[in-house]
Amino acid sequence: MFNNHEQCVKLFDALSHPARIKILGVLLKERQYVSELARIVNISRALLYMHLKKLEGAGLVIGHAEISSSGKATKYYEAVAFEVTINSAFLTALGETIVITTGAPSAQ
Repeated sequence: MFNNHEQCVKLFDALSHPARIKILGVLLKERQYVSELARIVNISRALLYMHLKKLEGAGLVIGHAEISSSGKATKYYEAVAFEVTINSAFLTALGETIVITTGAPSAQ
């Protein structure tokens, strides 16, 4: 799942905030709909959506809408199964794939 440095940077970025780790921990237990997840994590739905976007971009969660019998659409999120082992060998190999280029900043 995380086999290149771009994907790993997204993973590290997604896991760099305590709220996103909390959200992922909740979703690893069971899927939740947005309003309930916001209550569990104790943040606004707007802020929750911002964090979910980052987690979704890293491939850690997926969201989908479901229509209830009353016709109301409800957005659910669930965690995606993953496993990442971060050790010196992993970071050494990952570092070898990264090329950093420097150049003059672009004119504004």
